[in-house]
Amino acid sequence: MKKITALAATALTTATLLSGLTPSAQARPGPVVPHPWDKRVHCNATDPDGRHIVTRFGTSGFGWNHFTNRHNIHKCSTLAAAIHGNVDRNDHHGRLEYDGAAFETGVPRPRQVKFTVIVQYTRKTKDGLYDAGRGQKIGVINAFCRNQRNNKCPAWMHP
Repeated sequence: MKKITALAATALTTATLLSGLTPSAQARPGPVVPHPWDKRVHCNATDPDGRHIVTRFGTSGFGWNHFTNRHNIHKCSTLAAAIHGNVDRNDHHGRLEYDGAAFETGVPRPRQVKFTVIVQYTRKTKDGLYDAGRGQKIGVINAFCRNQRNNKCPAWMHP
């Protein structure tokens, strides 16, 4: 009986000490968890100045996963058509914008839509939340059609 009482007292003391340490252990901040994003490359293109520009899958907020769903651009060739031209706007801090045009022919009245491809040509996004890794660039962060409702490209752009 004395052994059981002694074991119970030891267990109770240990439990009390451990429960006393738990709140302070939880209060300490842990390591910062980076924002998860898909760094895999979906498309590649090179502009006339020799910049190798990738399109990463990204997140629902930027990259391929963003603009394919939100802006209805589904072809790497659409992005490459704009990127193969000269930079149209450059903020000299890594943001490059390329303009392009898509045409639908073979219909009684040919149609045209203008689109823009936005590139973050730096290792990290401007907010510092996403990092492509040493020697890498973020790449295409957005692509959309201009003068279209919700900047959404027409369905005929990806037959």
